[in-house]
Amino acid sequence: MNPTVNHQAEMTPDIALQLLKDGHERFINGCSKHRNLLKKVQETKNNPKPFATILSCMDSRVPTELILDQSIGDIFNIRIAGNVISPHVLGSLEYTITTAGSKLIVVMGHTNCGAVTSACNDVMMENLSGLLREVKTCISQELTEISNRTGDNESFVNKVSILNVYRSVQQILEQSSIIRQSVDSRALMIIPAMYDVSAGKLTFYFR
Repeated sequence: MNPTVNHQAEMTPDIALQLLKDGHERFINGCSKHRNLLKKVQETKNNPKPFATILSCMDSRVPTELILDQSIGDIFNIRIAGNVISPHVLGSLEYTITTAGSKLIVVMGHTNCGAVTSACNDVMMENLSGLLREVKTCISQELTEISNRTGDNESFVNKVSILNVYRSVQQILEQSSIIRQSVDSRALMIIPAMYDVSAGKLTFYFR
């Protein structure tokens, strides 16, 4: 199935999610598809039809298309440190579903996240500090780690990262009526996910 060329009309949120799961399964098993990328450039140059949107961190260890074994024109890829929400991110997400017909939004965090680690260590840095304040909101919500609640504690950082993913999902639904209505009508699905940078394994969660 090639959803970017012939199957946009038949695409549903469930099919979109299964395509991503199948792609990740190929990746994790070392069976990623061999593609003629230059051919894909020509096929998608005038009429791309991406079926899903991934909001993820900008971390170099998290190349979304590779992890999900997707090609040129298959998915929208919005990347920002800590996969945090802003008006610009929301506007981009709204575009993907209203103009381009994306059926699925995945908010993907990852283990050992530098942005979350910096937030846990209370790093202050010119423009970065404003972004980290979004992540810091989740620190007080993590109640299981009693000692060493800093960026030096990998377990603590990863638990905050998961909470941060769920917070981003909640913010999207609260701050965009367009997205919320699409989810309520089942025209769109939004899924939290976490990628393990050590194992290469992506876990999808369901709200």
